Amino acid sequence: MSIELPKEAKQRAIASIQRWFETERDEKIGNIGAMALLGFFLEEIAPSVYNRAVTEVQERLKARVDEIDLEVHEDEFCYWSKYDAAGR
Repeated sequence: MSIELPKEAKQRAIASIQRWFETERDEKIGNIGAMALLGFFLEEIAPSVYNRAVTEVQERLKARVDEIDLEVHEDEFCYWSKYDAAGR
């Protein structure tokens, strides 16, 4: 599964890469070079980030599912207990 960015996000990422090179390395990187670097990151590194995010979502969902019985639990056969408590 390849990770694709929407067109606007891709353009912003390329501009960010170009700015980083100019600011941090005092070098200019062209549009094609920045696009190639972004492609490399998306192919090589992004799957690790994506997989970690999926794992975290699964852990959070599992925790929520494990707690659902606490949120929706109803005590059973309680009708007579209210009479017993009142001393009837």
